[in-house]
Amino acid sequence: MSTENEGTAVPPAPSAPPVPVDAPTPSAPAASEGSDHTAPLPPVPPGAPGAQEHTQEQQPAPAGSAPDASWPPPAVPSYADGGASGAGSGWGSSYQQQPAPKSGRGGLVAAILVAALVAGGLGGGLGYTLAKNNDDNTGSTTVSAATSGGAVKRDAGTVAGVAARALPSTVTIEAESTSGEGGTGTGFVFDTQGHIVTNNHVVADAVDGGKLTATFPNGKKYDAEVVGHAQGYDVAVIKLKNAPSDLKPLTLGDSDKVAVGDPAIAIGAPFGLSNTVTTGVISAKNRPVASSDGAGSNASYMSALQTDASINPGNSGGPLLDASGNVIGINSAIQSTGSGGLGGSSQSGSIGLGFAIPINQAKYVAQQLIKTGKPVYAKIGASVSLADSSSGAKITEQGAGGSAAVESGGPADKAGLKPGDVITKLDDRVIDSGPTLIGEIWTHKPGDQVTITYQRDGKSHTVQLTLGARQGDS
Repeated sequence: MSTENEGTAVPPAPSAPPVPVDAPTPSAPAASEGSDHTAPLPPVPPGAPGAQEHTQEQQPAPAGSAPDASWPPPAVPSYADGGASGAGSGWGSSYQQQPAPKSGRGGLVAAILVAALVAGGLGGGLGYTLAKNNDDNTGSTTVSAATSGGAVKRDAGTVAGVAARALPSTVTIEAESTSGEGGTGTGFVFDTQGHIVTNNHVVADAVDGGKLTATFPNGKKYDAEVVGHAQGYDVAVIKLKNAPSDLKPLTLGDSDKVAVGDPAIAIGAPFGLSNTVTTGVISAKNRPVASSDGAGSNASYMSALQTDASINPGNSGGPLLDASGNVIGINSAIQSTGSGGLGGSSQSGSIGLGFAIPINQAKYVAQQLIKTGKPVYAKIGASVSLADSSSGAKITEQGAGGSAAVESGGPADKAGLKPGDVITKLDDRVIDSGPTLIGEIWTHKPGDQVTITYQRDGKSHTVQLTLGARQGDS
């Protein structure tokens, strides 16, 4: 979520000191007027981002901290030293009275100068009049794009063309909890019934009785309600109340066909600056990302599209588009040096490492939320360690709350997996940690058959299993 920046107005610079003429003593110039303070993105899954986006998803609605109100400092003219060098003067140095001329020659020089100035002014006026009349009579020699056929033409495939089509179908979302906390994020039109897709962390504050609004680029604002939200996927669906009949859903692309190096266009409200368009490329695919909004123990896991398009708090929930304007992902998280990792709580901005939920996954989740109001997750039925690792995802000796690490009768149990086994691959995807495994499993649907490669007692084994299902975030 984001806040508007706060700053200090720069005081107007004092006018130039009067130039003394002959004897008069220069008067002290008036002191310049003082400055008035003028009048802050939601955290990403983890902490506050302010907005935007986050967007990180500026994670769900935590409000970002406002910039220091003392910045920028008032501008101080280099010549304002409080009259230290001039007696009673506000300027940096005092003026010295010039001695009167000793002969009549000075008066003659002054007269010549005055005459020259008058002539110069007369000549300038005549020159302007003649030039104007010449233009009026013979036509201007400048060339106008509108009359020469040089007007700018923006094809549908240009960034401007894509933005022109997509912007009317994006919204800036404001979520507010019953306690008044919240922030700003982004969403896009999913269907003609008024459903808007965004991030879970964007709307989380408004889930339990809070206030939710969606504003289109044309300024029209609608109240909205949460239809369903999935914390694990970091996807949510809201619905406009009294939705207009002319909604135009964005076209969904195929994230599986995206290639590294493909153009990417992001739309959102970074730091509350609605309807902002940024561009870049897809810089990586299948990037394991785990993020949290900082409000609970549950985290979001994704096998993300990585992009260098500028994404900031407030961009969360906005569409990531391909060069044709098709949605290929939902902007969700950023890597920030100021946050110390994904989903940090500071308002640090983009460093060219943004992450989006692949639209193929988000589409499936959104459809489930619209249908039942609850998410459905694929699972293998085993608890794995979430500790940092590079060797694989290790099945723990015990599950959460003292439960069995391998669910009895579940997919892993049927495939013969046991506590202590280290899963190193899922199909052809290398698994280096527990979060990577979870994110990869969640790119599949319940009922999908996958191949698991694991290590036991120093030996590699391969088994096939059919993924099970878990409903809800609990």
